Order: sequence, then structure tokens, then C-alpha cells
Amino acid sequence: MARLPSLPTIVRRTAPAPTILLLVVVLVAGCAKLVENAPVATPLDFPGIAGQLARRGIAVDKIASGDAGCQDAELARTAIRFAGSGLDQATPVTLYVYIFRDRAAYDRRRQSVDACARSYVSDPLQLGSVDAPPFVVMGRGPWAPRFAAALRSAMTEAAALP
Repeated sequence: MARLPSLPTIVRRTAPAPTILLLVVVLVAGCAKLVENAPVATPLDFPGIAGQLARRGIAVDKIASGDAGCQDAELARTAIRFAGSGLDQATPVTLYVYIFRDRAAYDRRRQSVDACARSYVSDPLQLGSVDAPPFVVMGRGPWAPRFAAALRSAMTEAAALP
């Protein structure tokens, strides 16, 4: 049985040493550039959030962009109202998601979300909320347990938290 030559033997016979060295340098540099420019996880937009919710069995309906649930015009720019139902939450609930650009904006505006929520839920025991910076979801609760867990999981994943 004839023995096949090894790859280094083939390369030595077919390419001069400077060409091989140049090829190795180009490959190493290319791989380093890929690692350097690896995409950073970023929070999803609302269609992405809705997709995460749907994947977990939560239906999204009656979407209204710019509805914060209160008269805070600046907060309204970040807010989307929607109806959510599914899993053990048979009756749709009105939810407000506040989508901030980054953690710093979330930190600056988080207290405004609480103040806004007091306009649509007067009893704190009736308030449901999920914090997944840079997102906040609020609405009248209490929410059914599986629904609440799926909502929290979807928002955490959508926020690209580690």
C-alpha cells in the first residue's frame, strides 16, 4: 500500500517558504480581527421582545407605541402598551414596556416609571413589574405564575443580560 505524503511535505513541494509564511500571517491576522470585532450583545427592539414573548407562549396584541400609561411625554417616547395573555393568564392584561437606550438611561428614568405606574395602578399590591435593564415592564397584577415567569425570562433574554 502506497503512503500518501503529509501536508507539510505537499506544501514544501508546491509553495516557496515566503509564500507559506505570508499565508500564515494573513490567516492569524484575519482571525485576530474577527475576535476583535466580535458583536456585542445588545438589547432587542420591540419586535424582538414580542418574538421572545411568543416563543414562551405569551400572545401580544393591541400594540400602541408611545403610550406610557401616564402624562409623562418624555417617558412616552420609550413606552409601548400591549395586551399580553397566554399560559395560565387566560384574561389579557395591559402591559407597558419602557425601552431605554442603555443602562444609564434606565437608571436615570427608573423612578419616573414608578411614578407613571401609580397613575394606572393605585394599589401597590395590584402592580406587576419586571425589571430587566434597560427594560421595565409594568401592569395591573397580580399575574398568573407561569405567565409572570415567562414574561421575566423573555425580558431578561431580550435585554441580553449575561
